Amino acid sequence: MGVTIREMQIGDYEQVWEMWMQSKNMGFNDRDDSREGIDRLLRRNPGLSFVAEEEGKIAGVILAAQDGRRGYVYHMCVREDCRRQGIGTRLAQTCLSAFKAQGISKTALLVFKRNEAGNAFWEAQGFSLREDINYRNIALTELVRIDT
Repeated sequence: MGVTIREMQIGDYEQVWEMWMQSKNMGFNDRDDSREGIDRLLRRNPGLSFVAEEEGKIAGVILAAQDGRRGYVYHMCVREDCRRQGIGTRLAQTCLSAFKAQGISKTALLVFKRNEAGNAFWEAQGFSLREDINYRNIALTELVRIDT
């Protein structure tokens, strides 16, 4: 039957969360990545987050949003037993095409330096490494980090 790519729905959350927690070198928090946080993102950014599904089981996910100017990829993950089958590339290209269709001309993402596989993947997708900027953030509420 093969793998199909479709828009992510909040009903996919449990399978996606489980996959995220089994993936190495990713970072999450208890608010933004909660079911409520993901539901809010999906509702505000329809048509930008996708899952790869095979026989009713989630094999991969890309979570993305845009602000009218730039696209942002927040989390992209392929289940370990489904890697090296082109699923990540299909998810990335589907998401980038969706950004382009919405008039977005530039996309950004963050990858932990220790995530060698993730950095190699995004470089292969054509994303360049910026060494001329510093990334800064501030938590406006208490967040519990969840690093895998």
